[in-house]
Amino acid sequence: MKTIIVDDEPLARGIVREYLAAHADVKIVAECGNGFEAVKAIAELAPDLVILDIQMPRLDGFEVLELVGARNGPRFIFATAFDNFAIRAFEVRALDYLLKPFSQQRFARALDNARTAAPAAALESLGRAAALRERAVERVLIRDGANVHVIACGRIDCVQAQDDYVEIRAEGRAYLKNQPLSELESQLDPQRFLRIHRSWLVNIEAVSRIEQATRDSHVAVLKDGSRVPVSRSGYQKLRAAMG
Repeated sequence: MKTIIVDDEPLARGIVREYLAAHADVKIVAECGNGFEAVKAIAELAPDLVILDIQMPRLDGFEVLELVGARNGPRFIFATAFDNFAIRAFEVRALDYLLKPFSQQRFARALDNARTAAPAAALESLGRAAALRERAVERVLIRDGANVHVIACGRIDCVQAQDDYVEIRAEGRAYLKNQPLSELESQLDPQRFLRIHRSWLVNIEAVSRIEQATRDSHVAVLKDGSRVPVSRSGYQKLRAAMG
């Protein structure tokens, strides 16, 4: 199994490397100290297995899964010092959850799980993992070729559905993300983001005013001058939210 070790602590990577040395069928192809390095290494090296820490600088372990969430991607084993992510880890179909410090015997059992697991196609779309979070996300990740844009949710003005994509507008720029609008809506803070139209979400704080467009329709005018259509039900919700 081609394996990548991802952990921001060199000592933790060293322990995993030592444990893996006892398994002749495992080849370490990379070690990464943060989430961005992991995303790049996974894309370039196509490993069979990733042993992944959760709390890391720049991108956490769940964000790494979201960005590399291909149907035929690698299998994942989480190795973390925190026990409060276990339910979420299994919701995204991680193979195992190792709580530091773990023994060599416990690590070997996790590797056995990786050897016998179904192909990673069973993971389906790991991009849906974020929708299972217990709290609203604080930032949105957008992959643009080799680049990753990390956008704080407070900077987002509005979001428009475009077939299987959404166009996210933030501070005068537009970004395309391969994700249904309903899924992104479920991740965002409902106290801040409002579905005012079948195809539109707006950040309430970005709305300047509501204007009547025609006799039976309205638009939300954003602080940057953008005009977003408002459905009848959206009009009632927006009025209530804006007081």
